Amino acid sequence: MRVGVVGTGYVGLVLGAGLADSGNRVICGDIDKAKIDMLNHGEIPIFEPGLAEMVARNSSHGRLTFTTDIPQLVRDSDVIFIAVGTPPSEDGSADLGHVLNVAATIADNMDGYRLVVVKSTVPVGTCDKVREVIASRTKHIFDVASNPEFLKEGEAVRDMMKPDRIVIGTDNERARELLEEVYVTFVRTGNPIIFMDIKSSEMTKYASNAMLATRISFMNEMASICTKIGADIDMVRHGMGADPRIGSRFLFAGVGYGGSCFPKDVKALIATGVDNGLEVPLLHAVEHINAKQKTLLVDMVVDHFGEDLSGLKFAMWGLSFKPNTDDMREAPSIEIIKGLTAKGATVVATDPVAMENAAVILKGNERVSFLADEYEAVSGVDALLLVTEWGTFRAPSFSRLATAMKQKVIFDGRNIWQPAKLREMGFEYYGIGRP
Repeated sequence: MRVGVVGTGYVGLVLGAGLADSGNRVICGDIDKAKIDMLNHGEIPIFEPGLAEMVARNSSHGRLTFTTDIPQLVRDSDVIFIAVGTPPSEDGSADLGHVLNVAATIADNMDGYRLVVVKSTVPVGTCDKVREVIASRTKHIFDVASNPEFLKEGEAVRDMMKPDRIVIGTDNERARELLEEVYVTFVRTGNPIIFMDIKSSEMTKYASNAMLATRISFMNEMASICTKIGADIDMVRHGMGADPRIGSRFLFAGVGYGGSCFPKDVKALIATGVDNGLEVPLLHAVEHINAKQKTLLVDMVVDHFGEDLSGLKFAMWGLSFKPNTDDMREAPSIEIIKGLTAKGATVVATDPVAMENAAVILKGNERVSFLADEYEAVSGVDALLLVTEWGTFRAPSFSRLATAMKQKVIFDGRNIWQPAKLREMGFEYYGIGRP
């Protein structure tokens, strides 16, 4: 099938490469010439395990091409996915400017029937707006469908090629048949394509991310209680997760969620509620707890060392909001570094792939520096803060840390290390919701 994908960000690039890998002829388009030039030269603008190989494989076979000529992409495609950004406005609602501009471009350049599929995360009712824009600018027949993405950063290629479900919102049998043809090779193991009405499909994306964010904030609230009463949140997590009604996923206490989806989508869902006269207090609480959690490690450091951190040096392991990505959007590490340096501390940070992006965000903060080697980063420090649970940090040489550190103090923001073992080795250990 001839497929066009407008937008070569995280979602669009994974989508385009995945559809090409299943045999479709895919054109990915973007108005960012620098990004398209990179892709045409075999360079990937984001870090995502397995993506570079999949892009290279399909590009070399001619199934995947990249262009800035969106009008030509429209003319050369039967199905067009809109996968552009929907950044939050000042009130938290999603900015649909890019989506609607693409809709106008499609309308102005289509020369026959097109199926337009909104892949971007958009508020309920956006597909209606896309339909209105296209209908106002063309007399050609077209359909609009919703197809929200459920990619996890760091696992996006697997999620694309072996999805646990595909959600499609459509009110038209022709659109349903076309999208079933697009996705049939991805669900051969029995995972479902779930068809529903368009508004329910748009809502499913927000509801899913809000539920996951709620689980994280709930566990962080439970961790706060555990800290006060002397219980261990990890033991509580095991006990809860064994209940099949609850399950074990997304029950880890930590320093809060970040990334491109959860913070933005919770804000957008709150804005949707407000626009419709609803207070949505639960979502407000989820957001409030998460904001507080991002500064928890700073509070723990202050409890140990005192309010004035002048002259103290801290190592930070992990910068990206989660492992296996270089994404620094809404990363807890940013707030932690700002909080520590504002109190006079210096921070030496390391991360396998996100240091370059972090340096851009923290440019001008002279109290933070970056080192590629995690053991060099801990040399002479007063404490180590574990912020992102990269695999390379899970089983370090603690004897080497003990030798390199000035003070043997550890703040484990992801509860990946064993407190008893570290205390036996003379470390002072602090975890999240651990006694």
